[in-house]
Amino acid sequence: MSLQGNTLSGKTLFITGGSRGIGLAIALRAARDGANVVIAAKTAEPHPKLAGTIHTAVAEIEAAGGQGLAVQCDIREEAQVVEAVRQAVARFGGIDILVNNASAIQLTGTLATDMKRYDLMNGINARGTYLTGRVVLPHLQAAAKAGRNPHILTLSPPLAMEPRWFGPNVAYAIAKYGMSLCTLGWAEEFKREGIAANSLWPRTTIATAAIQMVGGDPMMKQSRLPSIMADAAQEILSKPSRAFTGNFCIDDLVLYEAGVRDFSAYAAVPGTRKFLPDFFLPKDVAELPE
Repeated sequence: MSLQGNTLSGKTLFITGGSRGIGLAIALRAARDGANVVIAAKTAEPHPKLAGTIHTAVAEIEAAGGQGLAVQCDIREEAQVVEAVRQAVARFGGIDILVNNASAIQLTGTLATDMKRYDLMNGINARGTYLTGRVVLPHLQAAAKAGRNPHILTLSPPLAMEPRWFGPNVAYAIAKYGMSLCTLGWAEEFKREGIAANSLWPRTTIATAAIQMVGGDPMMKQSRLPSIMADAAQEILSKPSRAFTGNFCIDDLVLYEAGVRDFSAYAAVPGTRKFLPDFFLPKDVAELPE
C-alpha cells in the first residue's frame, strides 16, 4: 500500500539494471501505481546463475498493472544509452524519473583488484551513472517545464568519508562514492529547474543476488527484502521535486518518516530481528526511534 496514494500513476521511469533485485522491486512498486517502466539492462537471455531478464521483468511489470519496455543496454556504452533513451521517449513520450540502479561489486583490496575489475566497477557505477544522467537530463528538463515532478534517484551511499570504508575495498568505494557525487552535483546544478536528485541506501544488507555472491546464505538470512528499498523509493519519488533534493536517504528512516512503524514484513526470513548493517553507513546515521 502506498503511503501517499497512486502518485506515480502515468509517470515514466527509466531504470538501469532493473532485471532483478532492488531495481526490479522498484519497477514493480511503480507498476502497481500504474507507471510506465523502462528496463535498461544487459541481460536479454537467461543467465545460468542469475534469475531474470529484461523480458521477464517487463512481463512482471505488466502483470502488476504498469506498462513496460525492455531495452538491452550496457550503460558503459554511450551509443547504447542514447538508443535506449530514444526508444523510451518514442514509446512513452518522455521520461519523468531516472533510477540509477545498475552497479558492479567486488570487495577486495588493491592488490587483489586488477584493472579490468576496477574499470568494470567504475565504468558501470560512476561513469555509467553520469552517462545515463547526462543523456536523460534533457527529458527531465522537459518534464520540469511541464510540471511533471522530475526526479533522479541513485542507489548510492551517504558521502561519509570514513577510512574504514575505503581501506578494505578502495576500488569499489571509489565507484560507489562516484555515484553519490553525481547526486551532490546534480542537486545543486538543476535545483533551479526543479529537477530533484537524491540517493537512497539501505541500513541493512538486502537479499539480492549480489549479497548471495558476497556472503552466501548466512548473510541472506540476516538481510531485508528488496521491497523495503522499493517502498522507500516510492516515497522519495512522490515528494515535490523542488522541495526535496540533495538528500542521502536511508531506507527505513524514509519509511518511518512516512508513518511506518512495523518493519517485520521486510525481513528475508520471517521473525528475524537482528540484521547485518550494510557497507558505507556513517557512524552518526540516526537510529529508528523506539
